[in-house]
Amino acid sequence: MDRSDAVRRVGAVILVVNVALVAAKGGVWFLTGSLAVGSEAVNSLADVVYSVVILAGLYLTTQPPDFEHPHGHERIEPFVSLVIALGVFAAGFAVLWQATSSVLTGNYGGAAGPLGLAVLGASAAVKFGLYRYCLRVGERYHSPALEATALDNRNDILTASAAFVGVVGASMGAPILDPAAAGLVSLGILYTGYEIVRDNVNYLVGAAPPESLRVEILRRAFEHPDVKGAHDVVAHYVGPEIDVSLHIEVEGDMTLLEAHDIETEVIESIRSLPQVDDVFVHVDPKELGEWKEDETTELLSREVDDEGTEAGAGSERGVSSASAVHDTDPSGP
Repeated sequence: MDRSDAVRRVGAVILVVNVALVAAKGGVWFLTGSLAVGSEAVNSLADVVYSVVILAGLYLTTQPPDFEHPHGHERIEPFVSLVIALGVFAAGFAVLWQATSSVLTGNYGGAAGPLGLAVLGASAAVKFGLYRYCLRVGERYHSPALEATALDNRNDILTASAAFVGVVGASMGAPILDPAAAGLVSLGILYTGYEIVRDNVNYLVGAAPPESLRVEILRRAFEHPDVKGAHDVVAHYVGPEIDVSLHIEVEGDMTLLEAHDIETEVIESIRSLPQVDDVFVHVDPKELGEWKEDETTELLSREVDDEGTEAGAGSERGVSSASAVHDTDPSGP
């Protein structure tokens, strides 16, 4: 199954499940008046709203490249995730306001009883299944929208558990635990919104990926036997995907065709990383000494060199790679 079909199917599953949960929780809320169950119904209603947004957003992001969007439409996904966050914040503040008002007025609502416990227990189990499902597909296809949805489902497990405790407390003669549980639910909802915003802002501002990925990019460049050094390694997010640019150093007496073949092989090796979209490689003659002072690049190249030495293979070439990167003599080795 390709990425488009996979993420759309997840969106459809999420929508159907959340509609069913709204119906179940809303029915119990109507019958019992429990604020804890009602807050969970509001939470699930917000889930339904953003499920529709997800479906629409994923439809756009999975469209093929066109003239106006030659790199495809995946960069829309962080915006979809932020829309999800807005809905999550709205639901969280609504539940918090309701719970606070209930405590201040002393109107604690009704006890949900066994029916409420059954609905909340089933909700927690269903949300755990959705969490695992969305996380697996989101990580496999690098979809920030699905990963944001997974986070929301994970926190829904906690909020359903808090509501469960509130219902138990109310049934045991402590009705204030019902709105108190609703308040805890609201905090969980708000924290989910924060997590979604935090994770997706990096996609929008072009932040650098984890340092481990830069190490792997440099390692793959050095894996080519004709690459004698590398510098100016730059990787950054463009939407949920990563663009990479770097300079590699080769023997200066190579033909243009030979240098082109090396460049192509390095590009293909780095592009095979699942997170990476575009790779731009500039080929330099190593004799020019065009490397630049860069503490991060120096650290990464030493790590690659050390790993090559520990492996007992290619250690001689590893030294020449480090030399090409760090040698300050412009005349070359």
